[in-house]
Amino acid sequence: MFSKYGVPLLGAGMLIFAITHVLGMQKEPPKLEPIVPPARSPYGSTVAAAGLVEPRTENISIETAVPGVVYTVHVKVGQQVEKGEPLFTVDNRHLESQRKAREADLQSARAQLAKLEAMPRPEEIPVKQAKLREAEANLNDQELMWKRAKGLYEAAGRSGAITEEEYIRRRQAYEMAQQQEKAARADLELLQAGSWDADKVVARAAIAQAESQLEMVKTEIERTIVRASVSGEVLQVNVRPGEYVSNLAGAGQSYIVIGNVSQLHVRVDIDEHDIPRFKAQSSARANPRGDAKQFHNLKFVRIEPFVVPKRSLTGSTGERIDTRVLQVIYAVDSSEKDATRLYVGQQVDVFIDIGESQSATGAGQ
Repeated sequence: MFSKYGVPLLGAGMLIFAITHVLGMQKEPPKLEPIVPPARSPYGSTVAAAGLVEPRTENISIETAVPGVVYTVHVKVGQQVEKGEPLFTVDNRHLESQRKAREADLQSARAQLAKLEAMPRPEEIPVKQAKLREAEANLNDQELMWKRAKGLYEAAGRSGAITEEEYIRRRQAYEMAQQQEKAARADLELLQAGSWDADKVVARAAIAQAESQLEMVKTEIERTIVRASVSGEVLQVNVRPGEYVSNLAGAGQSYIVIGNVSQLHVRVDIDEHDIPRFKAQSSARANPRGDAKQFHNLKFVRIEPFVVPKRSLTGSTGERIDTRVLQVIYAVDSSEKDATRLYVGQQVDVFIDIGESQSATGAGQ
């Protein structure tokens, strides 16, 4: 009985279930609303582009002029710095030692010049004068003895009152006394004349050389202190005390990034296909990613006239990595108090008006 009616009924039920399941699978799934609605252009004709928020001064990557081990980091992220304020210092203790040595050399050179300019010493003159008087007295004594010996020698007619040897010895002693008197007088005059001008020139050159060497060391010390090139905010600190920093190009990431964020700019990449439609001085607005209701009015600043390869990719399926873009700089309207804050490096959707706006109210919503 069951095999006669049960099997056909079971087969019919399974057929109905299969038909119902197939029909149910053919229904279109309900459309899901996006969690975050996409940004919409407020203008009738627009050029849409991706923008990147940056400081007014752009991102300034601070490197080091001197390689070495970081001794001190003076700033933290978010800190406001003034132009010329120290950011971090490379170990310069060996240069400080050299500076002290160069300062000592400079003091020695200056002292040498002062010594030359102060010559003669007042204490040395009486000594030289006494030596001159001594030489003069000896000369007078030798002259007297020479004249006496000469008279005896000539009057006696070489009869033996004085020997020829004694006569010659007295004459040589007199001539020697003359030379000693001249030498003593010349020493006194040389001392009273002071130092030689050529010696002063050499001393001044030594001072200039010592000063140059000292300034060279001071310059090297100053180069170890990395300072802020502009007034602004510290955006990144990628260096710590004890780390080695290099001054080679392309050595790695920037050690410190600063920028003036008192006025934010947006760097907009306009696709090369949209360049003919773009109009400078056109009004524009930016929507932060993730909040299409918030917007920031933008003011045209300048055009970067060199078309460059696109670097910031949005992830769109129709986007090509070989696309070239025209970069346009806009300033963010800082008078908008209710707008959400923008951060440096944040991506925004930018809409540029190239015609008549849809409505005056549409842009303000």
